[in-house]
Amino acid sequence: MIFSSLFFMFVFLPLVLAAYYIVPRKYKNLCLFLFSLVFYAWGEPVSVFIMLFTSVFNFIAGMLLDKYRAERGRARLFLIISICVNVGLLGFFKYSGMLVGTFNAATGLSVPMPQVMLPIGISFYTFEALSYCIDVYRGDAPIQRNLIDFGTYISFFPHLVAGPIVKYEYLADQLHNRQETFEKFTAGSKRFMVGMFKKVLIANNLAQLADKVQYMGSPSTLSAWLGILAFTFQIYFDFSGYSDMAIGLGQMFGFTLPENFNFPYIARSVSEFWRRWHITLGSWFREYIYIPLGGNRCSTLKNVRNLAIVWVLTGLWHGASWNFAMWGAYYGVLIICEKLFLRKWLEKIPVIFQWLYSFMAAVIGWVFFSYLDIHKAFGVLGAMFGFAPGADSLGVYSLVTYAPLLIVAAFCSTPLVGNLAEKLRKSGIAGQIVWCAGFVCLFVVSLSFLVDNSYNPFLYFRF
Repeated sequence: MIFSSLFFMFVFLPLVLAAYYIVPRKYKNLCLFLFSLVFYAWGEPVSVFIMLFTSVFNFIAGMLLDKYRAERGRARLFLIISICVNVGLLGFFKYSGMLVGTFNAATGLSVPMPQVMLPIGISFYTFEALSYCIDVYRGDAPIQRNLIDFGTYISFFPHLVAGPIVKYEYLADQLHNRQETFEKFTAGSKRFMVGMFKKVLIANNLAQLADKVQYMGSPSTLSAWLGILAFTFQIYFDFSGYSDMAIGLGQMFGFTLPENFNFPYIARSVSEFWRRWHITLGSWFREYIYIPLGGNRCSTLKNVRNLAIVWVLTGLWHGASWNFAMWGAYYGVLIICEKLFLRKWLEKIPVIFQWLYSFMAAVIGWVFFSYLDIHKAFGVLGAMFGFAPGADSLGVYSLVTYAPLLIVAAFCSTPLVGNLAEKLRKSGIAGQIVWCAGFVCLFVVSLSFLVDNSYNPFLYFRF
């Protein structure tokens, strides 16, 4: 079940909202927990047991870590066990096939490939469970002594399958003391609709162009550029739109979830791009991997090592394929170069060239991200930079057909559209009427696209 589906919006969401606001305060978390289980089990009923095991195991681990806090040796042992179990589960379900395939390719053997189904969202809720155990061990987060409340934190359906990755410390107080208000509900409804516009009207339509080019054998230069630009905006509006919907849904139930995107395509460096893209993932790796390794409070050589480790792991987090490791290593090299010498050079050139460098770096990175076959990725890069026919019929047709949508996507990936809409809303009665009418029109158009078109992919389900 995905947020941008008619069933979710007109059946599941009204039911959970009605139940949530009817039940007494002391049962609200239980209500959310049960509906979250239904939400998760809707598409893959078996996977819900893995998520439940994660919840129960880490709840018990947290209790043991708190109980033996004074005995550092024993507490450290329980922490190591919890990390091994969580990482082991993630590794088995997500990476066993890749590891066996790599082993077979390297040795020439034929070890049977494990037939393992990847549970939806396991990368997200595993990282949340890890952060809980580590923070309890450090004393940075309060212990949760109610299994239902902890299960609500792990399984809360707005952030369950695609983030944002929420640290327990962030939601600990909200699990008990949140306030549902009309202002929060209306703000959440607006945020949900903004996310739906981004997902349905922009991402889904650009996905059709990106998929066409990706399934071509050898694209022309024009087709290659149009395809990767379509993917560049598709993945942003797909994922940021889903994050907007998640944050909006959280507000409807009185929760405040962390922001996950901050207009990454206006960044002026690769480092800034990653401070704006998937913010909660970057924060997780910084706090639980980069800083414990020594961060930048060490020699230059060790800092380079720390960055290399973090970025290869960041790449592999996104998928069980070596193209993701290459994608992470690519960003690691760029960020290391920026820290060592590129930053001073960037500060001296005009802003437009700083932005162009950052945007082109992202576009090239998405080539490695979108093509699982590394040879095809390099083939597309070659086509983009002239090692292919300049144009073909698909490229010309796509340029004429999709150019307006690409332009709209480019403008909507900046703060400009939101700022103009906010000025219109504050400009007086007439402006508010136009603003409301615009929202209604976009909502109706989005629904018509969902009714008329069954093509509704979501890239981050595979992570």
